[in-house]
Amino acid sequence: MELYQSQELKIYNTLTSEKSTFKPIHAGHIGMYVCGPTVYSNVHLGNVRTFMSFDVIYRYLIHLGYKVRYVRNITDAGHLTDDGDVDNDRFVKQSRLEKLEPMEIVQKYTVDFHKVLDTFNFLPPTIEPTATGHILEQIELTQKLIDLGFAYVSNGSVYFDVFAYNSKGMNYGALSNRNIEELFANTRDLDGQNEKKNPQDFALWKNASPAHIMRWNSPWGEGFPGWHLECTAMSTKYLGETFDIHGGGMDLKFPHHECEVAQGKACNGTAPVNYWMHTNMLTMNGLRMSKSTGNYILPMELITGENSFFEKAFEPNVVRFCFLQAHYRSVLDISNDAMVSSEKGYTRLMEAYKLLPMLKSSATSSLDINAWVQSCYDAMNDDFNTPILIAQLFEGIRYINLVNDAKETLTSEDIEKINNTLSIFLFDVLGISNQNGSSSSTEKLTGVVEMLIQMRKEARTNKNWALSDEIRDKLLALGIVIKDGKDGTTFSI
Repeated sequence: MELYQSQELKIYNTLTSEKSTFKPIHAGHIGMYVCGPTVYSNVHLGNVRTFMSFDVIYRYLIHLGYKVRYVRNITDAGHLTDDGDVDNDRFVKQSRLEKLEPMEIVQKYTVDFHKVLDTFNFLPPTIEPTATGHILEQIELTQKLIDLGFAYVSNGSVYFDVFAYNSKGMNYGALSNRNIEELFANTRDLDGQNEKKNPQDFALWKNASPAHIMRWNSPWGEGFPGWHLECTAMSTKYLGETFDIHGGGMDLKFPHHECEVAQGKACNGTAPVNYWMHTNMLTMNGLRMSKSTGNYILPMELITGENSFFEKAFEPNVVRFCFLQAHYRSVLDISNDAMVSSEKGYTRLMEAYKLLPMLKSSATSSLDINAWVQSCYDAMNDDFNTPILIAQLFEGIRYINLVNDAKETLTSEDIEKINNTLSIFLFDVLGISNQNGSSSSTEKLTGVVEMLIQMRKEARTNKNWALSDEIRDKLLALGIVIKDGKDGTTFSI
């Protein structure tokens, strides 16, 4: 695919608020960090949307020939507000609610997270570090910030000093485009009301109260790391002091990613990330998804149909196809009509793809397939524009239908080119599963096997042993084993 790789890949950088040509730090290699889930509850659809966007980005970078180190963390500690109230610790609250140990909560919802992502055919990251597995690195990073004058100890906790950071010529607020000086001016009268010097200061390490279960020894006493610190510690450990891409949902831009920028620059004297990428939010029926309002659905409820918002269950491929029809920087709204429409479009796309082996080739082509192939790459090279790519894929199936109806002609070489391009972008890049593993496909297969078992039963009743054995042997050749027992015939795949 060298012809198409020569095109420039452009990425929208949140830090500069513009698209620019992507240039990796090391030729042929990319370091990418994406903020992973906080595993105290089931992963929600908004998370799935964010991780799906970066799954597609990861897939496309691999397709272009880059060697990508993709790091996506698991937050299993430290998710506490800066006031230090143990009742605000999400792991402790959930462990009390479910009467489980905090690490049982972590394990339960980490398993759920992986199960959901597997259902939607995500590629696993290269490295998936946990916050609790990197306590030492976080303590060392905190101490370094203290030594450099960017952090201070207060009542056993350690806080990043935003005022000290800004006074040394750096700009806390640059990523999220916030004027921190105005915030200082408006809140200086609050100084001294708690253990922080300034309200904008954020926790690097929190002193653990007697009620706090998850705690570790540190030079400042028993405590636990701040939420922002873990990503800086793990990203720099596995990707270096400056790496190529950092991603996450737009809700993390401030304060989480802003704090990461400050920690990295203060500690290492350089910007930690070259390209910041943020996905937009997901809504349902035009409204923000929220448990409190009831406008809320879990990913697997969309797959099983066990919900009151959608008329039926939808295959994971259909959900994935629906999500990718919106650009990752645009708001994605899902509804029953949107899902039904996506299912129809997905079915039309796949049915046309299956026509390819049956197309008759001609000596010449009346369609410019090279230009069409290039248009697919142009879409993805323009900040990973999946809706434009999908539009181009539908243009490709229009070509297939025209040739199938004998209204246009293609050479065998061009038919193969269409086949390869659809395969690359549908399965390798967009991540549509090419396996018949969906729930509806499984149900259809089960129905066919049960019908054959019934035919075999009737053959045995009629003493047609040859037909009975033929059905058994042909099923076995397909990997389907049938067993006759006192309770009837069963099968396994």
